[in-house]
Amino acid sequence: MANFNVFSQSDILSMVNLRDGETKLGEKVTYYSQFTAEETITAESLQQSAAKFVLLGIPEDIGVRANYGVGGAHTAWKPALKALLNLQQNHFLKGEDLLVLGAFEIPENNATDVAELRKGVAEIDELVYPIIQTIVTAGKIPVVIGGGHNNCYPIIKGAALALKGKINVLNIDAHTDLRNPEEGRHSGNGFSTAIRDGFLDEYQILGLQQNYVSEAQLNVISKNSVIKALYFDDLLKADKDIFTETKTRLKDAKSPLGLEIDLDSISHTLSSAATPSGFGLNEIRQLLLWLPHHFTYLHICEGAHTLNDGRKDETIGKTIAYLVSDFMKRR
Repeated sequence: MANFNVFSQSDILSMVNLRDGETKLGEKVTYYSQFTAEETITAESLQQSAAKFVLLGIPEDIGVRANYGVGGAHTAWKPALKALLNLQQNHFLKGEDLLVLGAFEIPENNATDVAELRKGVAEIDELVYPIIQTIVTAGKIPVVIGGGHNNCYPIIKGAALALKGKINVLNIDAHTDLRNPEEGRHSGNGFSTAIRDGFLDEYQILGLQQNYVSEAQLNVISKNSVIKALYFDDLLKADKDIFTETKTRLKDAKSPLGLEIDLDSISHTLSSAATPSGFGLNEIRQLLLWLPHHFTYLHICEGAHTLNDGRKDETIGKTIAYLVSDFMKRR
């Protein structure tokens, strides 16, 4: 049975490499039991923390495999957390701004039947959205490390329910994730499911690659005025500046606005759909630090330390830690 593991101070410090004369971020982050003895996560308890950001992990790859992808997305959470907690505490980045809440414990699902895997994804949806709803209700910003992109749906749902209305999303991604929601839940239809269920309003895709968008998905985009795509191919052939183009696209962006970063949009970053051609990590970091918008949440997904086919990325933890710390510093 899946559940959520709330981290204690000792859980957090066990991942910190202590060193004389230095203070690591993990020594200063806050944790839930500082504010309550209750095991149930409540908005009232979260509101007692001065931290603006609440970090949680969804280490699973069921949604990716349910979308015919290569498993392994569950392996990014732990190295990412360790890398983040071992960043330096200084006047640029303060651990007190971050509450490390914990992670979902999702049992390994070795099923090979796609229909069975998709049932598992639907169960994860029901597990995730109430916690996101509680965090957003408390006035905090969830920072979620996945896991597959299927988790965008319960994150959007939880935020929308907390805010009592549809939310909008900027998704930095090589793919639309607008496949048919009637197929059953998987990592390729999180946004289409959120639109169908009335939780997602304006959906902007930054970096969509023309080689990986079907004609059916193009038809969905063309027929839906609230879905807008900025193609990676157009940025290349017109030598367009990502910052200028994004600024133009987002100048009238509506709030509340969620931010999604699918790591398969970043070249040479390990994921089920890893690519040699995509945004550079520094481009995404610059964009994160530059974007002037207030975001309701951050979701980083699809990355992997080890894929089921044996490929490894020893830098995935640092990649995600850079993105999370940039998001925190951009305030």
